[in-house]
Amino acid sequence: MGGRNDKTGTQELTLHLSILGGIVLVLWGVYLANLLLFSRQLINLGIMPRSAVGLRGIVFAPLLHDSPSHLIANTVPLITLGWLTLLRGLREFWLTTALVMLTAGLGTWLLGAPTSVHIGASGVIFGYFGFLLLRGYFERSVGAISLSLLVGLLYGGLIGGVLPGSSGVSWESHLFGFLGGAIAARLLARPRHLS
Repeated sequence: MGGRNDKTGTQELTLHLSILGGIVLVLWGVYLANLLLFSRQLINLGIMPRSAVGLRGIVFAPLLHDSPSHLIANTVPLITLGWLTLLRGLREFWLTTALVMLTAGLGTWLLGAPTSVHIGASGVIFGYFGFLLLRGYFERSVGAISLSLLVGLLYGGLIGGVLPGSSGVSWESHLFGFLGGAIAARLLARPRHLS
């Protein structure tokens, strides 16, 4: 009996590593292709607020980064918060990711500075952060609350990133990513059955 659970746990961990590793490979592959093959022109596929062509950035912006330091800064929290989100299940991971990308992208497109181009996976990272942080509040189970507390302890400093601050940082993407994660936490909360 225990052997079967160990095998299932190993298969699940392998699947999670494959998904997250694949995402990281795509991000680094896009960065290198943009640098080496496209003379950095793929950056123009980012979110350009209130322009029709800028809407394509909702899909492409999370894949684009302007420097190795930008990509490295996003890689570690993307893996960590992405894995914690994956622990909730594949369906919830993909639904949360899609909702966060849509919310972060549309919010940034609506409120971003008119001449700016927004890129990077940080909107998705803030979405996972919002999802994990608020899941405990909406679900009110011991496991969800424990995970929310852990995420708050490890990444609570991110919360300041949803406010306007540093030049060249898309606080709009952070804010709307966080809100998208909060919406996903509410929509995907498992109801408690009281006896």
